Amino acid sequence: MTNKNNIKTDHRSIVALRLPQPTPSLITYSQQIVKAMTGNPAFPSPVPALSIVTAAINDLGNAETSAITRVKGAVLNRNEKRTALVMLLQQLKGYIQQQADANIENGASIIASAGVSVKKALVRTPRVFDAKLGTVSGSANLVAASAGPRASYEWQYSTDGGKTWLLAPVTLQAKTTIVGLTPGVAVQFRYRPVTKTGEGDWSQTVVLIVK
Repeated sequence: MTNKNNIKTDHRSIVALRLPQPTPSLITYSQQIVKAMTGNPAFPSPVPALSIVTAAINDLGNAETSAITRVKGAVLNRNEKRTALVMLLQQLKGYIQQQADANIENGASIIASAGVSVKKALVRTPRVFDAKLGTVSGSANLVAASAGPRASYEWQYSTDGGKTWLLAPVTLQAKTTIVGLTPGVAVQFRYRPVTKTGEGDWSQTVVLIVK
């Protein structure tokens, strides 16, 4: 049988605490973490100790019961106990992260086995050279891949199928807007980055029918 937590990855997995706002839910959530980590070989010496976290959970549970009765000072005490528990959970999160970092290949499954979530990685789609119609008739917006923080970009366009190329202003950003184009004409665009090591190759062309 395959372990549902048997997740492998070549990238660093990040712990994500999903702390519920309602106190009863936070208590339940914390108890689930303690239960998942108790006797878990991936966490031989939790910091802080699970007994300390359990004591804080119990303290918050008692404080929540008192707060419901609206006894003077009970709500303030409940809030203090909640803050104390959250701080312990944050410390525990750091320990879980250390254990996951020590075994990156199995980091995601280690984190999941602690009863907490794995932060979803932000996937960025690589930017490719593209041309789109501008907001003004006879204009085109060009966007290219970045060549680094100190690069500049040369732009050219052709209205005769690439036989002749016209220069557009050089930019310090990997984007530009070319204006004054003739509506209805298919225009080819290309660019090349210029860095401290020299000029790059001209890119493949993109074609846009100007409106």
